[in-house]
This record gives sequence, C-alpha cells and structure tokens, in this order.
Amino acid sequence: MSERKYIKIRGANEHNLKNIDVDIPRNELVVLTGLSGSGKSSLAFDTIYAEGQRRYMESLSSYARQFLGQMEKPNVEKIEGLSPAISIDQKSTNRNPRSTVGTVTEIYDYFRLLYARVGIPHCPKCGKEIKKQSVDQMVDQIMALPERTKIQLLAPVVRGRKGTHQKLLEQAKRSGYVRVQVDGNTYELSEEIPLEKNIKHNIDIVVDRLVVKEGIEKRLTDSVESVLDLAEGLMTVDVIGGEPIHFSQSFSCPDCGISIDEIEPRSFSFNNPFGACPECFGLGYKMEFDEDLMIPDKSLSIAEGAIQVIGWQSCTDPSSYTYATLKALSEEYKFDLNTPYQDLPKKVQHMLIHGTDGKVVKVYYKGQRGEGVYDVAFEGLIRNVQRRYRETGSETIKQEYETFMRITPCPVCGGQRLKRESLAVTVSGKNIHEVTSMSIKNLQVFLENIELTKQQHLIGDQILKEIKARVGFLVDVGLEYLTLSRATGTLSGGEAQRIRLATQIGSGLVGVAYILDEPSIGLHQRDNDKLLATLKNLRDLGNTLIVVEHDEDTMREADYIVDIGPGAGEHGGQLVAEGTAEEIMKNPNSITGAYLSGRIKIPVPEKRRKPTGWLKIKGAQENNLKNINVNIPLGVMTCITGVSGSGKSSLTNEILYKRLARDLNRARTIPGKHKAMEGLEQLDKVIDIDQSPIGRTPRSNPATYTGVFDQIRDLFAATPDAKARGYAKGRFSFNVKGGRCEACSGDGILKIEMHFLPDVYVPCEVCHGQRYNRETLEVRYKGKNIYDVLNMTVEEALEFFENVPSIHRKIQTLYDVGLSYIRLGQPSTELSGGEAQRIKLATELSKRSTGKTIYILDEPTTGLHFADVHKLTEILQRLAEGGNTVVVIEHNLDVIKTADYIIDMGPEGGDGGGTVVAKGTPEEVAKVPESYTGKYIKKYLKS
Repeated sequence: MSERKYIKIRGANEHNLKNIDVDIPRNELVVLTGLSGSGKSSLAFDTIYAEGQRRYMESLSSYARQFLGQMEKPNVEKIEGLSPAISIDQKSTNRNPRSTVGTVTEIYDYFRLLYARVGIPHCPKCGKEIKKQSVDQMVDQIMALPERTKIQLLAPVVRGRKGTHQKLLEQAKRSGYVRVQVDGNTYELSEEIPLEKNIKHNIDIVVDRLVVKEGIEKRLTDSVESVLDLAEGLMTVDVIGGEPIHFSQSFSCPDCGISIDEIEPRSFSFNNPFGACPECFGLGYKMEFDEDLMIPDKSLSIAEGAIQVIGWQSCTDPSSYTYATLKALSEEYKFDLNTPYQDLPKKVQHMLIHGTDGKVVKVYYKGQRGEGVYDVAFEGLIRNVQRRYRETGSETIKQEYETFMRITPCPVCGGQRLKRESLAVTVSGKNIHEVTSMSIKNLQVFLENIELTKQQHLIGDQILKEIKARVGFLVDVGLEYLTLSRATGTLSGGEAQRIRLATQIGSGLVGVAYILDEPSIGLHQRDNDKLLATLKNLRDLGNTLIVVEHDEDTMREADYIVDIGPGAGEHGGQLVAEGTAEEIMKNPNSITGAYLSGRIKIPVPEKRRKPTGWLKIKGAQENNLKNINVNIPLGVMTCITGVSGSGKSSLTNEILYKRLARDLNRARTIPGKHKAMEGLEQLDKVIDIDQSPIGRTPRSNPATYTGVFDQIRDLFAATPDAKARGYAKGRFSFNVKGGRCEACSGDGILKIEMHFLPDVYVPCEVCHGQRYNRETLEVRYKGKNIYDVLNMTVEEALEFFENVPSIHRKIQTLYDVGLSYIRLGQPSTELSGGEAQRIKLATELSKRSTGKTIYILDEPTTGLHFADVHKLTEILQRLAEGGNTVVVIEHNLDVIKTADYIIDMGPEGGDGGGTVVAKGTPEEVAKVPESYTGKYIKKYLKS
C-alpha cells in the first residue's frame, strides 16, 4: 500500500475547539465522533469544509466571487493537503413544493428527454394513437392494400360543426368536385343538400375514386396532396367493404380533430407553462377552505359556537351582524340555531356552507349607528371566507385563514401536475406520471423489462442507461420505497441526505472531500450495510469521506476514527483518541471506546412495566398503512420500530398525534385516514417533542423557553437594589424598552450590511454585547448582574441557584438531559436539533405531571453519542414513571431494548410495509422470525 497522505490541521480554534492539531488520512473513510456538543461539527463543517470551500472560491475570478459572497476564514492556523469539499448535511433540502425526488436526483430530467424522444402520443380525448405521416408514407400505406381494392379519397372539411355550410358546398362545386359525403350519406354536389342549421354535421368532399393496382402512384400522389390541402393536413381513405383509414400530416387526432403540439422535453415539466396543468400551474393541488376545519365539532349547535372560522366566531353573540344574518336564514329556512349542526337537514347544511344561490333574505340588524333591514343574498361560509382571504392585506390574518384550509388534489389533472396532452404520451404503455408514481423498487423492475421497438431502442438506450444507473444508486442507499413524485419537503433529514448522497455517486467525482453529518439517521440496522457499501464505493473512487457519526456499525467499518471530547461544550474541544476502532477501544480516556468495547453498557431494565390501559386505533389507512388495527399501551414506554418507509411516521405523526392534538389540545389539524380511535378519555393532553428549533430568532434562548428566566427576573426584582430603584420584573427583560440597551434593542449585536460581502455582526459599542443599559446592570444578586447570569453555563447556574428551589429544579432538568455545557442565554439559532429537542424534554420534565399525558418523540437519539443516549433512556423512563405514556419512533437499539413494549412495522418499506409484524416486550419481539428488529435486538438483550 502506498504511504498514507494526510489532511493536516494545525491550531483549530473554531467555537469550543481548544487549539487542536489533527491529521486526517486522505482517501479513506474517517469517522469523527464524541459527545454531543464536543466540537465534532466545529471541526468537520466549520473548519475543514469552510476552509475547503473558501479556497475553492478564492481560485475563481473576482467577477465570479462578487455573486458568491465572501467566505469567512475559519479560526485555524493552517490546513495542508485539503481537497475541494462538498458537504452533505441534513438542512440543505429544498422545501419548495415544486421540488420532488425526481427533480433533485435529475432522474426526472432524463425521463422528460426519454418521453420527448421515444414517447408515443395518444389523443387525450379518445385515447387513439396519433401518428404524423408524410405524403410518401401515406401513398406507400395505401399501395400496400390488396390489389383491386376500391377506395375513395375523402377530405374531411367539416368535423362536428353546426350550420348549413352552403358557402363551403358552393365553393367545392366551383372547384370542380362532383360528390360529397354528409353525415355518412353520399350526395351529388349538383343536387339540393338540405342541412339542419342547429345540428352538428360532418362533411367530407370526395376528391378521387381509385382501384389499387400498379401504375396509379402518380395520380394517387397528386390526389393525396389535393386532399391534404383542402382538409388542412387530414385525410380519410374510405375502403369499399372495409374499415376507413385516417391519416394526419401533423400530430392531430383524425377523429376528434384535436391536434397536439410537437413534443419536447419541456412538455413534461410541471414547472414550465408548456407542460404544467393550467388549473393548478403544475403544483398538483389547491388550497381550499374545508368544512371540517370551519365546523370542527358538529355536535354543537350554531348558538353554542359550532362555526369556528375566523370572522364568524362572533355569531354566538346576539348583538353581532353575523348572528343577525344567521337568525334571518333560520327564519327563512325553518331551522333552529340551537339544534346541533349534525342534526340539521342536509339542505340547510348545504345552504350554510355554499350559500342561498342568490335568494335574498331580510336581515334585521341594530348596530351602533342605528338599525335597519337589509336585503342579503347569503353567499355561504366558504365563499364569504374566500373573499375575505383574498381581500385582506395582513399576512398574519392570511396565515390565520390558512389554518382553515386543506390541500385537495387539483380537480383538472387529479394531482398529476401535467396537461392532458402530455399525460397522453406513453412509453411501454405507461405515461410519465404513472412511471414516477412507482416505488423505486418497482421502477427498477419496470426498466429492466421495458418493451420498446427497434427504432425506440436506438434512440432511447443511452438515456435508459443513465436512468437505470441513477435508480440503482437510490436503491443502494436504502431508498427503494420512495417514489420519484414524492415532494422533497416531506422527506426526513436522513432520507434527504441519502438522496443527495445518491446524486453525488451519480456525478462520479474523484479527489473530493465529502463531509457528511450522520447519514445513518432514520435508517434501520438492516439498511446500514447498504449505506456503508455506498460510502466505501465513494471512497474507492478516490475520495476522502469525513463522517460525523455516532453509529456503532459505521465506527467499526471506518478506516480511522477521531474522538473529540472528553466532555461537551467548555469541557470538550480536545482530541481524546484517534486510530482504528480497535485502538480506540483500548484507549482508557475515550468514552466512545468504553461503550464500543462494552466496558460501559446501557443496562436492560430488570422488569418491564405493565400497561395501565390501551389506546386503540382502528382501520389505519394513511399512506401505505394496510387498514390495520393498532393498540398502543398506556402508562408505559413504547417504541415504534421498523425499516425505513414501513409506515411508522404515518401511524404515529399523521394519525396518532394529529388525532390526539385535535381532540385533546383542540388543534386545527386533520388526522390521517383511520376509522376510529378508542380510549381517548384516559388521556388529557398530548405533547410532541420534535427536533424543530425552539425559536427562530437570537432572542429566544434556553432560559426563556424553559420559563426559568421569568423566575430569575422575579428574583432580581426582589433584591434591595431593585426595590430601592423601583425596578419591576420588566426592567430585566431584553425584549421591552426600559432595561435593555436601546442602541441594539437588547440584541447585544448589531448587523452591518456589506454590499457584496457577507453581513458582519459586531458587538454593540454602547453595551459591549451585554444587552442591558448601565443602570440595570448595577443591580446585583449574590454579586452577579443579570447579564452574568445569562452568560453562565447550566452547570455554573446549578451551583449559583442551589438555594432557590424553583429555579434549581428547572436548571437541574437541563443538567439531567445532558445539557450541562450550554449557556442559559445562548441564542436558539446556535443550538443543534438534538439540543433543541432536549431543551423541550427538560421543559416537560420540570412541569408537574398529571399522569395522563402522552409524549410523542420522533427519533430523539439523532445527534446523540452513546453516553447521551444513556442519559436519554433514563429520562424517558422518568417520563413514563409518573404514569404518563411515552411513544418513541426509534431505530437505536439501545433505546429499543429499554422499552416496555415494541410495535414493529413492516415487513419492508413502501408498498411492502404498512402492517404490524410483531408486538410485545423486546423479549417477545426477539422471538418473531419475520421481524428484522427482533433479529438485531436479540444480541443486545443477551449482553
């Protein structure tokens, strides 16, 4: 083996890195690992990737650079041996509704080309194949008829048009034609031809009558040309005693007369006016107001407030205009406003939703400016709200209205996004929408067995080769259950990342440093091997792979591991160990090594809790769920497991969470398709703890989110200093005028816009980044002012507030979830997804539990190291101990083995999933041979 080449990093100081020197081998698979918050991402993304990117930018001309924005030089002394870097992380997916898996991987572009070049157009109305032919081809086809066949050449001049058409018949007579066929009957042009003016007619002029035999080619060609001239490119050959044959010189249907334009790749693009459905502009759906959201609880009467939609909530108040309108309608249509909405006659319900069809009712209304009787033609709730939605200028109100809308498939294209003409083009009997709606697995089979003519093969083989290769890459990264028409906005972080990975393999670059951020997220152990094979494939092409990862399999397969630590935040940022998995395991300082070698283990609970009750979901059919019944145990911790795409999220997020949110939290959501849910009365609220940021602005931070900041401000307002100055609690808020520094409005930093350079953030020169004015900062509690408190890490604050039980309890939970290193005032924009999720967890833990809460978590181990997963399992157990129910979607076997109950979905992903394969305690699931999860969990239970 040739000598190892290295990327040599010297003096890296970005974020919490403590001036470290690392050598990372080139052209190998390198894993960076360490506790969450230890500085792995600072090294991989903020140092190596940022510098690789910056150097590449520097090599461009100054003209090109002005469009790209200047890259910050990372805080590092020097890096040697760096190649151009490509980062494949979780955030960079396109959330645009027009972006699909097909467009991102560019497979759709190849399909558009394929359909434009070898597709067979059909008539969108009658479905007949449409061909375009030259005069020579038509003559050859007619001459191929059996000899002595009698034929007449007809010019179809009128197709289904009303009128007497006298002028046209006169002109034909003057041009020297003798016979004409009208609606199937032959007439001489010299006789009177009576045509009904109001009936649609078909008229064909008989141009020539011939018998097929040698030597008529010249006369036939002349006649065919005359026919095509008369009938604008169409011709019918009437075979005496046989079927008529239709010919067309352009792409048009001889029967319906519909002509379609020349087919080009853009005819199949739903982002181009040439191909997009004209009704929904290629989106495939429309936002419509929905009756079920406007009147969510149909057991209430109108007087009790059944109508919830904005603008009509006042209809329970007898002095309001909306009440007056409904009162007048109730008198006219003879119904009572106190009758539950579901018991009103269907006709009345229809009238309330869709209006009176112009029928006027008299409304008596007494307002502030007098009273009167108004004639009102009630337009119906939907039209009324649509009009208000259109006319409002406020974005906030618009968003409020949108919560009453739901997405429905476009009525014209039925969600297929393209024009009818484009959907009528087929290859091997399928149109482009049918092909992109197949799962990748079925698509691969279809492409293998595709049936094409010899001519189609000559044109299409090159394109098909590209498509097959790219589809193969998607299968390799474990995404065979997706469809090409799936919107990228609906993908999970791990899926999106693996799609980008597949696209990169397709590009076949060499000599690049790929930097990946936990590509195994959302992957079942079974598919991990596929992913690893893909990564090794990229490496073997001659690329360097730097993977930030916590997954055990990936570490064992890696060529080299760099362990950053030893702790998190301030306690991290140092190089703890490097080398192969074996070397790391032998290193006593490495926590990673201790978990890998089994020196430290996450214990399997001694006994599993017994459910206190059951929540029963009946007939779940959302996405790929196969009309299943699922019982979820209450009062215990349940893991929903299964391979990627098996229907875990559809069951948990779409049906379970949305139904509970609607019924328990009164949220305006429409649950996924299911028949019924029983046992709701055993719960009183549902809490979804996901990885979305706790706030979008630097003003939100862990202290404000957990509510501990309120109590800290109360504490400061109660100090003798504050009382003497007359400061209340509001004085210590950086969001309102009074105590904050007005120069930076309490942000502590100012944004200075540079034109073609990146915006520069500088500390405010008045308060020097302290966010408060001088007077406020003079108030001290135990020698610290409010800014000092916000700047403390959780660990420091725990000690500082040990004598204030209410504050201590909240900060203790932050410490328990493994966030000892974050600062209380750390802006939420600087927190990772895993950290945000744990702050939410801590907030829930610090609340007094009712014992009737259900917590839903979607892959909470994302971004967590073994040691953090250990902490997480303890927290989840604590949540469940109070009699609460915890439901976790998870692939991490350490969490699964500590669950009280497992529901394993599968057996495969996509169409092959959607059923429950196994359920019960981990020990019971391990005995089910069909369960992939059971197979992998076995060895964890033995240890």
